[in-house]
Formats: sequence, structure tokens, C-alpha cells
Amino acid sequence: MKVMKFGGTSVGSAQRMKNVAKIVLDGQPNLVVLSAMSGTTNSLVEISDYLSRKNRDGAREVIGKLYDKYVREVEDLYSGEEFKTAGMDLIREHFDYIRSFTNDVFTAYEEKVVLSQGELISTGMFNLYLKEQGIDSVLLPALDFMKTDENGEPDQVFIKENIGRILEANQGHQIYITQGFICRNAFGDVDNLQRGGSDYTASLVGAAIGAEEIQIWTDIDGMHNNDPRFVEGTSPVSDLSFDEAAELAYFGAKILHPTCVLPAKSNNIPVRLLNTMEPEARGTMISSVQYRNRIAAVAAKDNITAIRIHSSRMLLAYGFLRKVFEIFETYKTSIDMISTSEVGVSVTVDNTRHLDAIVDDLKKYGMVEVDRGMTIISIVGDLEPYSHGYAGKIFQALSSVPVSMISYGGSSHNVSILVRGEDKVTALRALSAGLF
Repeated sequence: MKVMKFGGTSVGSAQRMKNVAKIVLDGQPNLVVLSAMSGTTNSLVEISDYLSRKNRDGAREVIGKLYDKYVREVEDLYSGEEFKTAGMDLIREHFDYIRSFTNDVFTAYEEKVVLSQGELISTGMFNLYLKEQGIDSVLLPALDFMKTDENGEPDQVFIKENIGRILEANQGHQIYITQGFICRNAFGDVDNLQRGGSDYTASLVGAAIGAEEIQIWTDIDGMHNNDPRFVEGTSPVSDLSFDEAAELAYFGAKILHPTCVLPAKSNNIPVRLLNTMEPEARGTMISSVQYRNRIAAVAAKDNITAIRIHSSRMLLAYGFLRKVFEIFETYKTSIDMISTSEVGVSVTVDNTRHLDAIVDDLKKYGMVEVDRGMTIISIVGDLEPYSHGYAGKIFQALSSVPVSMISYGGSSHNVSILVRGEDKVTALRALSAGLF
């Protein structure tokens, strides 16, 4: 059995849902994970914002517009009156539920419930459509088996036990459908996976059932060797190792969230990135195979802040770095890059929520400088110590670009370069010309 995840764009209209139905029917049972239809989650967030501010009229207006959209999609999706009626009953039930929150107190709990409706509607509509086409499908509610623990992390033991039990009770169907993104928390309340969303659901489910392959279907034909928004002539990378994919995902490749790689890697289940709009394209295969003697791709991560601490105390002083890192731990702020010298240490962060407090604490140990609006550019490939020439190619390509920091050696698959945000496009194009 394969796990096939389709994002919001892939199910963004009635016609695209019909296209997805053709893709999932490949002659074997498949488990399909769906996101909410594109634009739905943003509307639900807007509704929640209005309700949080006690602006019930604003919420009702957005609800009405979203409802009208779904009425049109139901009309386009189903051909027979029986299923048009069933589709209308489905969306009416969910929107009546959403409207009920305009009449009562609205808290963070209710917000999570409202946000879950997008996935519940899209999977319900898709299941009805398959049934109208005579396809033997069954809906497996994610809230029955997706759960996070007290730390907000997926409870993988619970997930494996319960989806296994549910699949055993529903043997023999062609297509199994479930929701991405949504889950229950340790208290049994409706919640969501936050990081990675529906991709994370697909990876966790694939690991739990021992799937032969996890497929992530988007509107892009695989992970490209550079950012096609800024660089012409990019091409999809046909094969990546799990380690390479994780580095690219973490450092800016939007097609895949870094959390999604680990469950698949831990269970050695290949992940394939595919394009719903071009289903015949090969896409990108991510597996345990290691690829030698190449640079695979370049990715960029924006809105980075660099912090430099200069201190004569650091000279020959043990324990200095521990004190510095403890400050970031105190404020639960992750560090992306690190560079050290005899009298200083530089780090980068992408979360500036506690930046002022961090800087104040760091000033106890030395002079602190902060540079905002930076970009990390990550070059990913075979960068093992025995590989020759690649470092030279990278730095030669960037010879005309001012570089603030370099992180090299922390990973055998990654060289990270820090540049000013305004130099990002120049750097990406220079690397593309010099490396590919």
C-alpha cells in the first residue's frame, strides 16, 4: 500500500479533485491524505481572528463567502442529484457547526476546532465523489488515530496501534481516505500537527503502516536544484538521499517540511515528490541511497538574524560557549548557524520573538552586534571530507558576493553561507551558473 498526500492546490477545485481521483486509482489499495481546499485554511484563520476579537459580524461575512464557494464546488463536482444533495448536506452540516461559534465564547480550543473543518470537508467531498464514480472508498477519521503527546510531538506508538486496528477493521477497500494536519492532543482535544502539516501526517502514517512508498503530490514537479522563482533554467533533482532532502527542506526548499523526512528515514520508506498537474513526470525520489561526487541543489532561507558576540573573555576560556548557548535555551530559540574565533562567536536565528532579551543577556559577556534581514544559502550534496574541488567551486562562484558567515564541516551534505537579503538573488544565480 502507498500513502499518497495531496496538498491544498491539488484539491483546490472540483476539477482538480476529479484529477486526483484518476491518480489514486492505480490498481492497488492506496491510503490518501488530503489537505483542505486551497484558500480554505486562510479563510478559517480569518474567521477565528474575527471571533477572537468578538467581531461576530465580520466572522459571519467570511463564513458566508466561504460557504458560497463550496456550494459552487459541490455543483461542479457531482453529476447526479443524489450526490449533489449529499454534498450539500455535508457542507451545510460543517458550516452550521462553524456558525455556532459566533454565538458563544471563543477560545484557543474553539479555534483549533474551526481550523480542522477544512480537512474534514475536503475528505468528505472526495469520498462522496469516489462513491458516485463507483469506487470502493472508505473514510478513516484522522481524529481516531492521530495524536500528539504532552510535548506536542506525534505519539507514534499510539498512531501505529490505532491506525493498524482501524485498517484491520476496514480491509478490502480500494481507497482509504484520511485528513492531513489535524489530530488530537494528549488531553483528547482537537489540535493540529503545526510543523509540516499534511506532509507530516503522510510521513507518520506511512511509517506506521510500513507503506511501500510515501508520495507527496503538489503543483511542482519535484525538488528543483535551485529556486525557480529567482533563477532561470532550474530542473528537478531526480534522486536525493534522506540527509540531502532534510538539509534542503530545513534551509528553504518549500516543497517539503524537514519534519517529514525523519519518520520515513527511520523506517527506510522512500518518499516521492510528484506534480498533480503533470502526473507523468518522474518527480524526485528520496531514499536511503547515497549519491557521490555531486552537488545536488541549492536552497535559501530568508528573514535570518545574525548575532555576533565579541569578548576578550573568550580567549583561552572554557565554558564560554556553554554560557552563550544557555541563553538561547532559556528563551527556547533555535540556532541555525554557528561560527567561532578566538575572541568571538557568531550565530544566526530565524525566531526573533525574544531577541531583545537575548541580546541584553549576551551583553553580560561582551559586545553584541545584530544584523537583520539576512539570508542563509545552503549548498547540498556529497561534501564528505574526501570529496575534492567542490568547496573551491562554491567559493569561486560567490567571489563577487559579500559573505558574512560560513558553516562548513558540521554536515557532510551541506555548506551554509550567510549573505545580506539584498544579495540573495545574485548569490543564487551565481551558484547556479558555477555549479550546474
